[in-house]
Amino acid sequence: MAQRPEELVELLPEAEQFLAAETAVTEPAERRGLVLVHALAGDFDAASSVALAGAHLLATLPHRTVARFDADVLVDYRARRPRMTFSGDRYETFDAPEIVLSAVDDDSGEPFLLLTGPEPDYRWEGFVAAIAQLVERLGVTSVVALQAIPMPVPHTRPVTVTAHATRRRLIDAYPVYWGEMRIPGSAAALLELRLGEAGVDALGVAAHVPHYLAQATYPAATLSLLEHLGRLTGLLLPTETLREAAELNRGEIDEQIGRSSDNTAVVAALEQQYDQFTAAREDSALLGDVGDVPSGEEIGAELERFLAEQDRRHPRD
Repeated sequence: MAQRPEELVELLPEAEQFLAAETAVTEPAERRGLVLVHALAGDFDAASSVALAGAHLLATLPHRTVARFDADVLVDYRARRPRMTFSGDRYETFDAPEIVLSAVDDDSGEPFLLLTGPEPDYRWEGFVAAIAQLVERLGVTSVVALQAIPMPVPHTRPVTVTAHATRRRLIDAYPVYWGEMRIPGSAAALLELRLGEAGVDALGVAAHVPHYLAQATYPAATLSLLEHLGRLTGLLLPTETLREAAELNRGEIDEQIGRSSDNTAVVAALEQQYDQFTAAREDSALLGDVGDVPSGEEIGAELERFLAEQDRRHPRD
């Protein structure tokens, strides 16, 4: 028998402070504006930028676990096999996947919720319904998604993002780049769609990762995600160590690119496209950071290539 959505998640004692605060609310205006950020690692996590964002926040800010999802039901172990330790003649450890909701305090002491772990492979609608129930019970007023996608942009220019939301007013300061297009779905995208249908404010940003770095480590994209998260929510988030890591990583990438004249030519062409588009859109500060905008077909093709590469790296049995 299929599990009900509420059976996919276990609320822990640390959730009581949020449950009690929501129970005391008699008018919507009394809600304090609790933010839920989801940073699920999956196919829409180019250069592991999203996973690094979640890990960075948990490593640098006070936090406690408020809920755990049933990863054994939601995750396809054969698609991304958990690590085990084999010692001599026996198995010793099993690193089971975890999908965890944490309460985190930002640098000013303001609490927010952070959902981390692998993107579910199964039960997307049930998973989304379970989160929607948590949103209601814990008093969440806005839900923010972090994603990263490969794009034809150079690493030598500022990292840009695509912003999206259930209401345009939530992202008024961000430009609209694309027209209508069909792209592969994700649990995060379905969550935003369903929350919007239920009247809950949901939004997100997807960092543009240079397509030639999509399988590498690119902390500049993680830094950009957290900077935009702070801008959209008002949360004060630590980014200095990420900034230092991005600067170091930039030097390493420059050195590797410089070893090949072909790679240097590719980056130079991307820079030219980026700068030409920037020059044509100087009337907007945000658009001034944007590279040449590819068509919807090009974006879809780039995503399909990225997902195909993910499948090759993590084949299903």
